Amino acid sequence: MNRDELAEFLRVRRARVTPADVGLPAGGTRRTPGLRRQEVAQLAGMSIDYYIRLEQGRGPHPSRQVLNAVARALMLGQDERAHLFHLAGQPMDPPRIREDVPQSMLHLIAFLDDVPAYVLDARYDLRAWNPMATTIMGNLDCLAPDQRNVLRWIFMSPDIRLHFDDEEKGAFARASVADLRAAAGRYPGDRRIQALVAELLALSPEFAELWGRHEVQVRREQRKRIHHPVVGTIDTICQVMPVPDRDDLRLVLYTTEPGSPSHRALRELRQHTLSS
Repeated sequence: MNRDELAEFLRVRRARVTPADVGLPAGGTRRTPGLRRQEVAQLAGMSIDYYIRLEQGRGPHPSRQVLNAVARALMLGQDERAHLFHLAGQPMDPPRIREDVPQSMLHLIAFLDDVPAYVLDARYDLRAWNPMATTIMGNLDCLAPDQRNVLRWIFMSPDIRLHFDDEEKGAFARASVADLRAAAGRYPGDRRIQALVAELLALSPEFAELWGRHEVQVRREQRKRIHHPVVGTIDTICQVMPVPDRDDLRLVLYTTEPGSPSHRALRELRQHTLSS
């Protein structure tokens, strides 16, 4: 159980729920945004003292019943609820991140001639990719293994703005940080996730600001507009799908609408890659 992280998560989420959101009267001037502690306790059906101890990082290990009640009171979404349970030590035996990519998945991405595709682990380390992925992210084969990390690319690479404008890069960064926080909750003992977070907190003010929001959301689909120096703008749908029997691995596909200018741009990009 990570008491400090749990306490901070509860405080941040409480500040984002207004009385109107849960059907309570505003009740005059409030010194802090969001709900009062006693209002959360009332909504969750627990004593105010018990809830205060949770927010102060002390008190007993909360049961699943208590966690469910708090999640309802704070209007947590599915991913946020799962994160709350992980922070509170549920399940007690956290899973281990595996790094082996199934052979069937390697075959699949190799056959996707027109689609940039790669496999990510929970730390955002790239585990496998096809030639089209390198046209979007650069020559991954020339990078050292510790440099093949999408979060380092987002927050530390000087070339990132060659691929995305500020708005697109900001949306990509926010979604990725929220996903990483969910992963940190799922794998609380993973030292490489902890080291990555510590590194980015020290080196990237943008990452530190986003990490401090305590947003939690597993990535599933996101639209991206990519600016490529050879073929121009490509509007894609970034599909993120779990690898079967590998909960810690995700397959990422950059797809386009068939017959669209972006689809033609990807095909042109493939021809350019084959001829270069």
